[in-house]
Amino acid sequence: MNIIVISILAIVALGVVVMIGTRIFDSKGTDEPIVVPASDCSSCDGTNAKCEQVCQMEAATKPAEYYDDEELDAFRGRQSDEYNDEEAAMFAEVLETLRPDEVRPWSRSLLVRGINMPDQIKDEFIALAEG
Repeated sequence: MNIIVISILAIVALGVVVMIGTRIFDSKGTDEPIVVPASDCSSCDGTNAKCEQVCQMEAATKPAEYYDDEELDAFRGRQSDEYNDEEAAMFAEVLETLRPDEVRPWSRSLLVRGINMPDQIKDEFIALAEG
């Protein structure tokens, strides 16, 4: 009977020691504020939808950036499936002259300007944006 009582007291004592140690360890970590690193839109890689959404909203508040593509403003308001091949080629020409780091911002620029990208070049855009 004494062994059972001593065993129970030892388990309770061990539990108290673990609880005190856990509270001391946890309280040390809460003194420092959690710092969330600031990110900018250049770090969005397409895997984080929230980052992309924030960047889209940020881009909408800034003036449109042009990539030597002012002639595309004539297509403002047109649906993506309403372009003929010749018109889509105008977009493809601009797309193919962009540096890799300009592909996504160019898409944002089109959106801000109210221009829908033609369906004919969307596959090429995706390939370049992901590459």
